[in-house]
Amino acid sequence: MDCDKVRNSVILAAYGELPDEDAIGLEQHMYHCPECLEEVKAMEEISELLAYAPVAEPHPNLLAQSRVRLDEALDAMPRHGLLTNLRVNFFAWIGHLQSAPALATLLVGVGFLAGNFTYRYQVAHAPKLPSPVILTNTTGGGISNISGIVQTPNSDVVQVSYNRIVPESVEGSLDDPQIRQLLMLGTKAATDNGVRGDSVALLAHECRAGHACRMEEGSSSGDDVRATLLVSLRYDKNPGVRMKALEGLQPYIITDQRVRDGIAEALLHDTNASVRTKAIAMLEPVQSDSSVRQVFRTVSTTDENPYIRTVSTRALQGTADIQ
Repeated sequence: MDCDKVRNSVILAAYGELPDEDAIGLEQHMYHCPECLEEVKAMEEISELLAYAPVAEPHPNLLAQSRVRLDEALDAMPRHGLLTNLRVNFFAWIGHLQSAPALATLLVGVGFLAGNFTYRYQVAHAPKLPSPVILTNTTGGGISNISGIVQTPNSDVVQVSYNRIVPESVEGSLDDPQIRQLLMLGTKAATDNGVRGDSVALLAHECRAGHACRMEEGSSSGDDVRATLLVSLRYDKNPGVRMKALEGLQPYIITDQRVRDGIAEALLHDTNASVRTKAIAMLEPVQSDSSVRQVFRTVSTTDENPYIRTVSTRALQGTADIQ
């Protein structure tokens, strides 16, 4: 995803209209593009400021004057022409038709009978196809595509060539790059909650142990794992998977600003109380960060959950002496 497309996606994300498949690409792009990340932060700050601004209600006199002006403008409009009158009369006729239940029911019944008769006629006069050949040997996997068809001359014998989808598995150490790549793919491509949870749990374990997430000379594999856990924390619909992603990100909350911002965002917007409580506990060691304190203040005053508000207030009590 390039920066121009990201700018359009940022606006859609601010209004909650960005599809999930584009949101994952946006998150991964921001992790490697500081300029786009700053633009997203600026958009979030503007949204927070607008949320605190009071909504002004229009004065009743203004509404009354607006209605009077609208009536005068409608009266001053020129008379409609012939085409406009025909169009208005047509829609009026449609309205009368809709208001006649008996006639509408009759039309629906006639249409149903006509469609049924047409379908039966087509089926009766359709050419009869020969019985298909049923494959009895399916041990090699499902059929993915047909690669070739050859008919024997002067006969009805046909040779069909096809390719099969064969399930595969790989076994190796968690430090193996291929295994880590498959685990990161499992956090996004797996449709089963258990597979996604196992993938995130294994990656989180490696991060806590300092293996898969350790930054090595000339390698960015650690950053890839952290970005994958951040994407799972933000977009996975299973709260258990999001909790495991938090556990894997915990060792880097002090040293990685993006990890800190991702956990702060989970505290603000996650729908699960356990995930947000865990995020508060993880953010307490870095409460000297002004952005973390601002998140605590927002949650302690506006959150709907009284327990979350209480825990955030307690966390703020330890920041009274921080300038």
